[in-house]
Amino acid sequence: MRPYAILSLVFLLAACEHSSSEQSGFNRVSEVEPPTFAQALCAGCHGVKPLVLSPNPHAPSFSDIVNREGVTRANLHRFLSNAHNYPEAMDFDLEDHHVDELTDYMITLKDPRYRPMP
Repeated sequence: MRPYAILSLVFLLAACEHSSSEQSGFNRVSEVEPPTFAQALCAGCHGVKPLVLSPNPHAPSFSDIVNREGVTRANLHRFLSNAHNYPEAMDFDLEDHHVDELTDYMITLKDPRYRPMP
C-alpha cells in the first residue's frame, strides 16, 4: 500500500470519528434505555425514548413531560408516587423502587435545547 493511501485512510477515519459531545442536536440521553417496566406499562401510550412520538396523541412523550417549565426531579417523583394524580387511563400503581427508577430515567431526558416535535 502506498504511503499516501495510508495517510488518506487515516484522514478519512478521523473525519468520521466524533465524540458524543459533538453530536449536533442530540445529547447523550439517547443512549440511555428506559426501564423495562416502563417500556411494558407506559410505551403503549407514551413515547418513552427520546425523539419518539407517543402512540396516543393525547399522551405526551416522556421528553415532553420532563422538559416542561418547572418540572424538577422532586415534583416528578411526587407525581409518580401518587397514583391518585394519574389520568384515568393510567389505571395502575407504581412500586416505590419503580418510581425511583422511572424518575431517574425521565430526568436524564431533560435538555435545555429540547423542542417538542410538531
